[in-house]
Amino acid sequence: MTDENDTMRASREESERRAEELYATRYRMLSRPWRAFLMVMTAIISLLAINQIFNLGFLIGEVMLSTRYLYIYVGAILVMVFISFPANGSASRTTVAWYDIVLALATAGLFGYFAVHAERIVLQAWEYAAPQFGIYMALATWALVLEAGRRTGGWPIFVVVLVFSLYPLYADRMPDVISGVGMGLEEAAAFHIMSEESLFGIPTQVAALLLFGFLLFGVSLQHTGAGKFFINIAFALLGRFRGGPAKVAIFSSGLMGSMSGGPVTNVLTTGPLSIPTMRRIGFSRGYAAGVEACASTGGVLMPPIMGATAFVMANFLGVSYVTIVIAAIIPSLLYFFGLFMQIDAYAARHELQGLPRDELPSPWGVLKEGWYFIFVFALLIWMLVFLQREATAPFYATALLLVINQFTRHRLSMRGFLDLLSGAGQILAELGGILAAIGLIIGSLQVTGMAGTLTNDLVYIAGDNVLVLLIMGALTAFVLGIGMTVTAAYIFLAVILAPALINAGLDPVASHMFIMYWGMLSFITPPVAIAAFVAASVAKVSPMQAGFEAMRLGTIIYFIPFFFVFNPALLLMGSPLEVITVVITALIGVILLAAGLQGYLLGAGRVGPGPAGLFARAALVASGLVLAAPGGGMVGINHGTLMLLSAGLLIVGATTIVMQRRAMGEPLRFRL
Repeated sequence: MTDENDTMRASREESERRAEELYATRYRMLSRPWRAFLMVMTAIISLLAINQIFNLGFLIGEVMLSTRYLYIYVGAILVMVFISFPANGSASRTTVAWYDIVLALATAGLFGYFAVHAERIVLQAWEYAAPQFGIYMALATWALVLEAGRRTGGWPIFVVVLVFSLYPLYADRMPDVISGVGMGLEEAAAFHIMSEESLFGIPTQVAALLLFGFLLFGVSLQHTGAGKFFINIAFALLGRFRGGPAKVAIFSSGLMGSMSGGPVTNVLTTGPLSIPTMRRIGFSRGYAAGVEACASTGGVLMPPIMGATAFVMANFLGVSYVTIVIAAIIPSLLYFFGLFMQIDAYAARHELQGLPRDELPSPWGVLKEGWYFIFVFALLIWMLVFLQREATAPFYATALLLVINQFTRHRLSMRGFLDLLSGAGQILAELGGILAAIGLIIGSLQVTGMAGTLTNDLVYIAGDNVLVLLIMGALTAFVLGIGMTVTAAYIFLAVILAPALINAGLDPVASHMFIMYWGMLSFITPPVAIAAFVAASVAKVSPMQAGFEAMRLGTIIYFIPFFFVFNPALLLMGSPLEVITVVITALIGVILLAAGLQGYLLGAGRVGPGPAGLFARAALVASGLVLAAPGGGMVGINHGTLMLLSAGLLIVGATTIVMQRRAMGEPLRFRL
């Protein structure tokens, strides 16, 4: 037992080392003075955000003009981008280059200029009539924002933003289908930098005024030991069941992903702990990487936090954040339930057991040690749902968490608190750089009028066929998701595609959720399954193998968006009876789908090999999809008909399994 534990510990340490190497390839490993600078910048931004969000007026005796606050906020964020992110792969990862210092100083000077003149910009409408010097400053700022977007989001973000931000210059010379109002370079620069619809449009406003507190809360949870707590409680509750470590990965990664909102960050946080444990009980490297990738990606959908996209969505729709959270409950439940059932079926088919009881922590012991994490979560949910204080709730939750944590054995030292500030600064810089760049796209679409034109063209091309429009939207969202973050892809399509779906008669919330889900799928779908590829690096397996395993495990999520679009009852929009009906049938359908995909049917046992086995599995998959599809709504088929069809397919599949087992001489007995 000791040798096994030593081997497991060594495997974890190796995985953690590889995760740190992956982390180091993205962020610059700053020296102490630069880290101190980053911490000071983070502290200043935090104070400014608290002052603005809480309307305290403790800095200047009054609440700062919102545009001045946004100039200071974005300027500070971009300064941190040039300090934290190297210019390219060959640049030094340990020292800040001279040109990065120049860019940081230029950024501070440019945004400082706009912050000083914030009132004049608003009162004199500089976005349309700026002085010549202001235009030159706007052109330079435009270039800096593009570079910040490239460093934080990569070349795909840079190319897309560059093309679209320049669109006003040639919009009037494009074909009629994609033509718009044209303007000159100087006019475009002034609009991008000095209006409230481009650089300071919805993405930046949401980040600076709503999302900021949740980012601090997520970082605080990670640095106070929440990740270890969630993993331990998952091991205590699920570790002893068959396939236990993989089920632990689902539970812990789902919770951590909800806090971080980033699939890659989540893989690097929980993967080094979950993947070696899965390998220990018999899961293949590829399967273990696929499980971790799917679980980490699904965290983006998991209430109560869900990441940046949910906040942007609420702002686009003009609804409360709680509305988005409630709508996401059932789809996220179906996704993780589908993962759980597939892992259970896989473990049963391959006879993979759980971990011995004596190696697992006590549930009560874990709860006794980390009870305050649950208490803080409860406070956050209460303030979000009942008090509806979306902007301020995470600040209260963060303050309570840090206070309680200081009275536990996990209390933060001064160095730990400084690490928290440094980590918060890096996350703020990464997200802020991407959102600032994406804002330029929205500005171009708005000022040229192209957003409305494309919406009408999409409806025309689809020929008023909602299914065709949805398929077009799904493919577009998926392709954009390959090169962008989930939030960036969603913002782009929320301007162009969502109005087309809504005009076609679909529910607004369902339409926006559909876009977000399909934009997220690129993280687990080859050829560019980023979350799966990162998990593959931790598991030491072929990236494509991990990608295809993740794609198979996440099969249910390829269908869920179509289900809730056709019947919003899956988003808890409808009568109680309708909601209960579609949820129950969807859960049973997911069980059958998992049985077909993994080759193990509860009650009948393992599906055999050969053509007969493939036929049985296909029948089970079809039965599960038919039953999971919500009757009524736009589907046009009632629940009873779908149930009968599903039952028929299930009988065919189960009968084939029974006959096959008899032919092979295997005993027939009821097994869960």
